[in-house]
Amino acid sequence: MNNPYGPPRGPYGHAPYPQQQQPRYPGPAPYTPQGYGAPQPPLPAEPDPDKRRRAVGLSLWILGMVAGVVLNLLFQTAEIFLSKAPGRMFSAVLTGALLAFVPLGFYLFVPMVLDRYDPEPWWCLAMAFLWGAVVATGFAGMINTGVHLVAAGIFPKGSAIPGFLTTVVSAPLSEELFKGLAILGFFYFLRREFDGVVDGIIYATFCALGFAAVENVSYYARADMADQLGATFFIRGVLAPWGHPLYTSMTGIGFGIARESSKTWVRWLAPIGGFFLGVFLHALWNFVPTVIPDAFVIMLLFWLLFVAMFFCIIIALVIRKGRTIRNFLRDEVLLGNLTKEELELVCSPVGRIQCTFSWRGAEGRAFIRAASRLALSKWHTARAMKGQKRTISADFIGPLRREVATLRAALRAKAPR
Repeated sequence: MNNPYGPPRGPYGHAPYPQQQQPRYPGPAPYTPQGYGAPQPPLPAEPDPDKRRRAVGLSLWILGMVAGVVLNLLFQTAEIFLSKAPGRMFSAVLTGALLAFVPLGFYLFVPMVLDRYDPEPWWCLAMAFLWGAVVATGFAGMINTGVHLVAAGIFPKGSAIPGFLTTVVSAPLSEELFKGLAILGFFYFLRREFDGVVDGIIYATFCALGFAAVENVSYYARADMADQLGATFFIRGVLAPWGHPLYTSMTGIGFGIARESSKTWVRWLAPIGGFFLGVFLHALWNFVPTVIPDAFVIMLLFWLLFVAMFFCIIIALVIRKGRTIRNFLRDEVLLGNLTKEELELVCSPVGRIQCTFSWRGAEGRAFIRAASRLALSKWHTARAMKGQKRTISADFIGPLRREVATLRAALRAKAPR
């Protein structure tokens, strides 16, 4: 079969694919009905094509985290000691933290279940969550506080304008901006872990849930001080916990579209359009109870319907992702790098669960992930080649084939005899 990805020397300067007279793919020979062939001698490890970019991204993430921790400590300390009853406020903050963080076990489980075919690494999800919980809350809180103080100094005492500017204008812009920076970071610095719209939604959801949890601590604490904790928790924690994930997912969808497109104008306009759509939805949610509170119940019903429709769209996108992985692994079966049984395992929505509760274990889950990453890298490369564009995904194909071969050898070694 001819190589479907171009001549021996790729058009983007990546390493040439091996020639016919050499072993095509390092690692064990293809599986046959009689068993695996003898493993090939190990080859030197290939360099990480985006090591420097990832290092820069990690440095920026650490700097943001340090600044965010400082800002959050300042705000939380000020909220406690500037209250009329610091002791009671401290107790209210602890209660608010309990109510804000305990339900996270369920909230975080939902996106993890939805992303079946190529789950994001736990450390990426942790980075997204912590960015939202620490960095976005710290910087957005600083900006919102500054806007409120400036507006309060300009307009007469008792005016509703400072609250309106902070709630409806400043909060949607600043909060979606700093949450969106996390998605931009994954899009640019962790290209290998960001493949399209589904990944954009997953990272946005984890970042936004982190933001919402920390924000809810203050809301619940203030509500407790005003004896309104039950109603506030019911609205924010039960009826509308997916507000922030929904807003930020618009930015995630924008970056996901940009990742899937080879058109320059789409790659610029999609993230910008997604960001402003998220800001609009956020501002609309804040506008109704601030300006026309009597219409809030009606809007809440429409909001829940919108969220349900959005979840249906996510499920459809996940199914599309699974089909893409299958399509771009079929030639690996023809080339002898996968068996049909292995292809079905990789493309099964319960493949990772099967590995967890069978002899394949962790090596099986790693094999599924590496094979999925290979398929998605080939997908990005094929689209880039069609549009005559350069993509870093082309540099991942060789290392990922090597990883798949290594994991197949590990599975062969532990297979039941």
